[in-house]
Amino acid sequence: MDKNAKIYVAGHRGMVGSAIYRKLVKEGYTNLITRSSSELDLRDQEAVKTFFETEKPEYVFLAAAKVGGIVANNIYRADFLYENLSIQNNVIHQAYKNDVKKLMFLGSSCIYPKLAPQPLKEDYLLTGLLEETNEPYAIAKIAGIKMCDAYRAQYNCNFISVMPTNLYGYNDNYHPQNSHVLPALIRKFHEAKINGTSEVVIWGSGSPMREFLFADDLAEACYYLMLNYDDSGFLNIGTGEDMTIKDLALLIKKVIGFEGELTFDSTKPDGTPRKLMDVSKLHALGWKHQIELEEGIKMAYQDFLCKE
Repeated sequence: MDKNAKIYVAGHRGMVGSAIYRKLVKEGYTNLITRSSSELDLRDQEAVKTFFETEKPEYVFLAAAKVGGIVANNIYRADFLYENLSIQNNVIHQAYKNDVKKLMFLGSSCIYPKLAPQPLKEDYLLTGLLEETNEPYAIAKIAGIKMCDAYRAQYNCNFISVMPTNLYGYNDNYHPQNSHVLPALIRKFHEAKINGTSEVVIWGSGSPMREFLFADDLAEACYYLMLNYDDSGFLNIGTGEDMTIKDLALLIKKVIGFEGELTFDSTKPDGTPRKLMDVSKLHALGWKHQIELEEGIKMAYQDFLCKE
């Protein structure tokens, strides 16, 4: 990508899109296109068509999506399916219609079957049933992968897909109900510390295992792959390392300095027992994460404090 190439970052205000935007600025790209959701509703087919015909971006990072944690995914099932399909369909199709040189579609590790063997290899896609709580979101993301491959096969489009593991970092969502587990725990422990609460109650048994990648590491990987990867299918992006939710909670407790007790509410759902990415293909291409979890949590907590 030339430094003056016209690059559209869809979802630039979100955690992932803002990290990609920062990376491109850092690398010296000067012709970046962005639109907030109020300026351009990516669910609106005509609006997206007009935008692409007017702006003619050469490269697209499709990081825009309706996202949320286990509660939001389960409650707003129709919204998660409809809105994500609409966003993807509109952007991918207009990228084809307007001769975009390369598009990167970002999905999620929830595309894998609930009980897939661990670690999750790219080949395990569609080999079993999905986790019920986030099935609509997962189906939308699977459709995005298949859409990129279909446009590649039929129209020779250079559209690639990447599937990040669980993410956290700057510009994360700390909403009490609609956030993912790591930012939700940062908020819980912070509020408990400030309020002098004696215990923090955590959903589930604490036994599920999860992998976490700092969003700026993801942006580094996305940039690297945009320059070095052109194949069909998709690539996992993660650390290849995981821990239990209980150990995660203890680490966040330590970083924040909460001195009370932990209680696990096993009446609440755990979700998928384990989600660890196999990142051997990514490592073979020459990329590995740099930010370890404790360091990343400290950075995320500082970002959270700035927003309080």
